[in-house]
Amino acid sequence: MTPTYSKDEFPRAAVRPAVAIRSSTISPFMVMEVLRAANARQAAGGDVLHLEIGQPSTPAPRGVIAAAAHALAADRLAYTDALGLPALREGIARWYQDRHGAVIDPRRVVVTTGSSGAFLLAFLAAFDPGDRVALAAPGYPAYRNILKSAGLVPVELSTGPETRFQPTPALLDALLAADGRDGGGGPLRGLIVASPSNPTGTMLDAMGMAALGDWCRRHGVWLISDEIYHGIEYGTVPAATALDYEGGEGAITINSFSKYFSMTGWRLGWAVVPERLVRPMECLAQNVYISPPTLSQHAAVAAFDCVEELEGHVARYRRNRDILLNLLPGAGFGRLAPADGAFFIYADISDRTDDAQAFCTRLLNETGVALTPGVDFDPVRGHHTVRISFAGAEAEMVEAARRLKAWRGSGRGSGRE
Repeated sequence: MTPTYSKDEFPRAAVRPAVAIRSSTISPFMVMEVLRAANARQAAGGDVLHLEIGQPSTPAPRGVIAAAAHALAADRLAYTDALGLPALREGIARWYQDRHGAVIDPRRVVVTTGSSGAFLLAFLAAFDPGDRVALAAPGYPAYRNILKSAGLVPVELSTGPETRFQPTPALLDALLAADGRDGGGGPLRGLIVASPSNPTGTMLDAMGMAALGDWCRRHGVWLISDEIYHGIEYGTVPAATALDYEGGEGAITINSFSKYFSMTGWRLGWAVVPERLVRPMECLAQNVYISPPTLSQHAAVAAFDCVEELEGHVARYRRNRDILLNLLPGAGFGRLAPADGAFFIYADISDRTDDAQAFCTRLLNETGVALTPGVDFDPVRGHHTVRISFAGAEAEMVEAARRLKAWRGSGRGSGRE
């Protein structure tokens, strides 16, 4: 018979449950820590120039806001299908055909709660606990943290200017060779690529994407292509999509309405996946999210008709980029990654500090300019790098460069920490 206890009689030897080891190894998202410090400074009356956060300063397109207002008035905003509204899935499929000439079945489109939701569902559907997934370092920190939270093993590939901070077949071959020498940790099951990249802004060209897709196909590895910054590009050739190659049948292509479409807080993304992953991701979505945000879905259907307005945003990012690339060297930031796309500049500041986190803290406290320390993106080598976002207003870029130059000139921002 199971004993019962009163409140006072409950056994004092009972031990509280421990925090799971898996969750205790998840690092904070440093940019959000910097944002919190910047917001605290503002709350105390200080001014801040937000060059730390990868968020458009522009509102959602006018057509999206109008569609949302209509949906609020006309729709009860009930749950949708777990895979998303059919009209939105069809719109996403048309977008790929219009932008890339890639013909995909709308049934392969999975609408998600932001790209973060897409990554989680994709990782859970494609991999088993303990599987190893390669990714570039520096790279978006949430990749490795979502992988860890799903019981997967991130394997970081150290990249640099010689590969434009992108993975290559040669780096992957070297990884497999090292695994063979050292016994490895099991076979490689996935590769994450990001083009344009966060934090470096570099892009894979069509040949580079094709080479990685071919390598993955030959080795039985899932290619996960993060295309969240597609549309924000500064060359004459658009970023390559994994869907260009054999219809993306061996790839998981992930995108979002957050960046190009300027809809961060609407929390809406999508994945285009091979048919064999659609049903597993649907079942996961039903249980984890039920469905993506209904209001955001109705509104996003209109986003594809707002290209002229959105291209105006890209033109502003280009001006901001040009301003900083011109002014940053004079402020002591001379070694910069090529900013082919997205709205980031990645700077090597090893001549000034070995502690980018302390450097950014001092910079915020003494100048009001908020930057993100590179350790967020590369835990091993990021102590001497910073990421600079140029998603804000043009005047903020000019003023930030002026303050950085004055700070360096004062001697406070010169030399090593």
